[in-house]
Amino acid sequence: MGDDNRKIPAGAVDLYTRFIHGEIDRRAFVRGVSRYAVAGLSASVIVEALMPNYALGQQVARDDERIRADYVTVPSPDGNGSIRGYLVRPFSADSRSAEPALLPGVIVIHENRGLNPHTEDVARRFALANFMAFAPDTLTSVGGYPGDDFKGGQLFAALDRDKMTQDLVAAARWLKARPDCNGRIAATGFCFGGGQSNLLAGLMGPDLAAAAPFYGGATPSELVPAIKAAILIHHGALDTRLAEAYPAQIAELERHGVRHEGHLWPDSVHGFFNDATPERYNPTTAAQAWDRTLQWFYEHTRSPVAG
Repeated sequence: MGDDNRKIPAGAVDLYTRFIHGEIDRRAFVRGVSRYAVAGLSASVIVEALMPNYALGQQVARDDERIRADYVTVPSPDGNGSIRGYLVRPFSADSRSAEPALLPGVIVIHENRGLNPHTEDVARRFALANFMAFAPDTLTSVGGYPGDDFKGGQLFAALDRDKMTQDLVAAARWLKARPDCNGRIAATGFCFGGGQSNLLAGLMGPDLAAAAPFYGGATPSELVPAIKAAILIHHGALDTRLAEAYPAQIAELERHGVRHEGHLWPDSVHGFFNDATPERYNPTTAAQAWDRTLQWFYEHTRSPVAG
């Protein structure tokens, strides 16, 4: 992590992680951060430094001429009725040809605050890597991501988790069935989205070719035997809870013969990939994890489905 990370105490970063996971409320977060205030580093400065800065984290502009992006609504009869999402394709894949090139698809699943600008930016990054990416918003039924992470988290906490999962399954199956998809899709996501990527692997069986969950909970043990996807796991070595659960996660995949690879990235906390939260972001390991994810998805999604 950069020099700025050393200015913010690790305990304050941990409080932020607990806050965004809903383990403590905003008042407890601010009160806890105040314990770390020292001369030149007030509580308000610490809180401001921990909040996401989406302009800072944007790598691909929304109007980048190399991509084409649209908001699309997908039916979800077993979920909340429908789910809206952000569909991004490389511009060359959207040619005027009657038979456009078929692309592999990637479902990009947000954290527990809705489809925020960081997740949309990740979808655009996949499009530049020649994937068709769809980033669904599980807050669709309550109006979508409200433009504020705190409000988004409150809306998220009130929703039916099972229906949210069914919305994501519907989104994945819709992406796989698109005529411009090669029939092979992968899933990735962050925190909640990482856990949902693991869950989709168990729920979708052979319909999911690969998954690359970032700091997400493991697939429920009863669903692991159904996994046919190749699983690439990313955890931060300093993300204590998930790092401690990692050996059991790997053992379960090995027990059922699931193809997998796992990384405990050094000097990395929960959220290390998120460049919109600079106090958690580790540019070195984030770049390494991204490169490995692209390689993993290239390997497992480039061949079209036979028949």
